[in-house]
Amino acid sequence: MRMTDRLVPVLIAIALVMFVRAPFLLATAPYEASMGVVSKIFYFHVPAAMTMFVTAFVCGIASVVYVIRRSRLADHVAVAAAELAVLFGLIVLVTGPLWARKAWGVWWQWDARLTMTLVMWMVFVAYLLLRRFGGPGSEMLAAVVSVFGMALVPFVYWSVNLWRTMHPTTNVLPSLPGSMLRPFLWCLTAFLCFYAALLLTRVRLEASRAALDDAFAAREE
Repeated sequence: MRMTDRLVPVLIAIALVMFVRAPFLLATAPYEASMGVVSKIFYFHVPAAMTMFVTAFVCGIASVVYVIRRSRLADHVAVAAAELAVLFGLIVLVTGPLWARKAWGVWWQWDARLTMTLVMWMVFVAYLLLRRFGGPGSEMLAAVVSVFGMALVPFVYWSVNLWRTMHPTTNVLPSLPGSMLRPFLWCLTAFLCFYAALLLTRVRLEASRAALDDAFAAREE
C-alpha cells in the first residue's frame, strides 16, 4: 500500500493541474457553428463516457477473477469500479442532455445509444444495491451482474453504427482535426488520472472496511 500512498497524490495533482488548464485550452479550440460554445461539452461528455467504459471493464474483469479465484482484492476492485461506473455514468447522463437540448432541440431521445447507456448505468446501480441489500452470498450474484454490465459496453459503443441514431458514428474521433484532438486528449487524460486516483483510494477503503468487519467477527466468536 505504500506505493499506492505515493501514487494517489501524484495522480490527483496531475488531474488537478490538467483540469485547471483545460478551460484555457477549450477557449482556443474551435466549436461547431450551429451549436456555438455549447458544443464544447463534448470535451467533458465524451471523456466521461470513455472513463465509464474503462471502469465497466475493470469491474467486470475483477468480478470474473473473484468468481474463479475467490480473491478478496479482486472483489474490492470490483466494488470500487462499480461505484465509479455509476459516478461517471451520472456525469454522462447529465452532460448528454445539456448537449442534446442545443444539438437536437430535445433533452432526451430514446435512440439506441442513449437507451443502452441508461441501461448499462442501471446495471451497475443494481450491482451496488445487491452488494448493499442482497444479504449473504450476494457477492456472487452481483459479480454476474457486473459481467453483464461489462458486456454492454461494446453494444453501447457500436450502436451508432448498427442502428440509425441521432448520435454521430464512431468515426468522429479519428477524424477530429488537431485543434480539437489535442484538447480532447488532454481532457481524457485528466479524467483517467482522476479515475485512477479514485479507484486506488476506494479499493484501499474497501479493504480497510473488510478488515474491520473481520475483526468484529473474530471478536464476537
